[in-house]
Amino acid sequence: MDYQYKTLRERPELKEAAASWFHSKWHVPKEAYLACMDAYLNRETEYGWYLCLRNGRIIGGMGVIENDFHDRKDLSPNVCAVYTEEAFRGRGIAGHLLNMTVGDMRSKGITPLYLVTDHTGFYERYGWEFYCMAQGDGEPEPSRLYIHR
Repeated sequence: MDYQYKTLRERPELKEAAASWFHSKWHVPKEAYLACMDAYLNRETEYGWYLCLRNGRIIGGMGVIENDFHDRKDLSPNVCAVYTEEAFRGRGIAGHLLNMTVGDMRSKGITPLYLVTDHTGFYERYGWEFYCMAQGDGEPEPSRLYIHR
């Protein structure tokens, strides 16, 4: 398969499509994604957005934001909106994007990174360690919070 891995800064023309794509997966308002993406594209922050494309179509992505809707505001920044289209799962796309994100943030002196998830076992494969439980905004049960040092 021919996959292209890009930051949104490398492909700024994808901003609207990316915001719509993330919104369709996570149901966070598109405007919230656009605000974060604009801050990144305008160099107000180094917290980036990372995409996997196939034939010009977004099939995977993630971002970095201050806090991913949980009560541990002291644990920042957070990798967020990790998603790979179902038809493309199991091919290392999310792992590649995670490594790309960690590497890009580390190159800018931004470390550690945090991530909230209900998955067990997946993130460990890419150097993430379970750190603590965190209460998600409006969530009935706490979620697992991971750190990448």
